[in-house]
Amino acid sequence: MTKLDLLKFVPFRMNRLSAAISTALSSEYRDRYGIEVPEWRVIATLGFREEPCTAQFVVQHTSTHKSTISRAVTSLLEKGLIERIENPVDRREYALQLSADGRVVYEGLIPRLLNREREILSALAPAELRQFEAILSKIEKSLDLVQADDPPSTPRDLERA
Repeated sequence: MTKLDLLKFVPFRMNRLSAAISTALSSEYRDRYGIEVPEWRVIATLGFREEPCTAQFVVQHTSTHKSTISRAVTSLLEKGLIERIENPVDRREYALQLSADGRVVYEGLIPRLLNREREILSALAPAELRQFEAILSKIEKSLDLVQADDPPSTPRDLERA
């Protein structure tokens, strides 16, 4: 019988690494603002886009289950960090955007998260960091994930995908 050494299995290692990094970063927004990881994903997506988008767009952009994003959206609406914008053509449809308070949270967190990212990646030499980023991009591309240098998608583009 063939055994799987999890500590050498790349998907397991990447998942473990992702969880550790997520935990390290989440203390920045959990302790300061009471925001959990799924809520941060919604805020980060809305803040990055700077234009309203649907919850479905957030689901597809973050690869997070729709029920998780739905709960995060409900929580953020209750906290007043995001707001709904009704579609004037179809009143059943709405988009999301950061509220003024949500924008303050987003803009306050970005420098802290970028600093924490630098701390985490400081284990790599500059050449290693460039290689690491190139390798991540190759893997993301092979899995048809959105790339950093891709032109921004509109919410409608992702909803049709």
